[in-house]
Amino acid sequence: MLLLSGCDREAPHDSQQQPQLGAAKPELTGEIDRGFSGDLMPAVALTDPAGRSLNTGALQGQHVLVNLWATWCAPCIAEMPLLDELAADYDGRMRVVTVSQDLQGAERVEPFFAQRSFEFLEPWLDPDTRLGFALGDVVLPTTVLYDASGQEIWRVVGGYDWGSEEARAAIDEALGT
Repeated sequence: MLLLSGCDREAPHDSQQQPQLGAAKPELTGEIDRGFSGDLMPAVALTDPAGRSLNTGALQGQHVLVNLWATWCAPCIAEMPLLDELAADYDGRMRVVTVSQDLQGAERVEPFFAQRSFEFLEPWLDPDTRLGFALGDVVLPTTVLYDASGQEIWRVVGGYDWGSEEARAAIDEALGT
């Protein structure tokens, strides 16, 4: 069952869609977990708002950081700019794939991306939450790093500071740099 970091699966109320101005920034308290190391990346078909398809099983060949998130998840929103920066810094060496778990799909995700100036993130959609279920009992956000052969290296459950020295050191170690 896909656990949602204390949030329910009902349609979000307007107050749940995004953090309110002046609201406290959510703490990014996730930690690296190597307990699933070696698990294969699930093959799940994703789409983007334009209708393009991406099969996660076809992502082999380079390291991939897969982030499950939703527009109504405060820690998810807090780490999105950090993931965009990470994708820029590791461009060509690691792909960052953000996968929305919003049940409303493009209806929620397109405006979210339109309001922000992400340069390296693409809005992949998984409104049936197939990827979340395939990864096991996860909360949002959950981010998994896979090696070039599609095997899990580690994952982070909960919000994480992707700009931290710890994050960069763990990624550099995984990439062998």
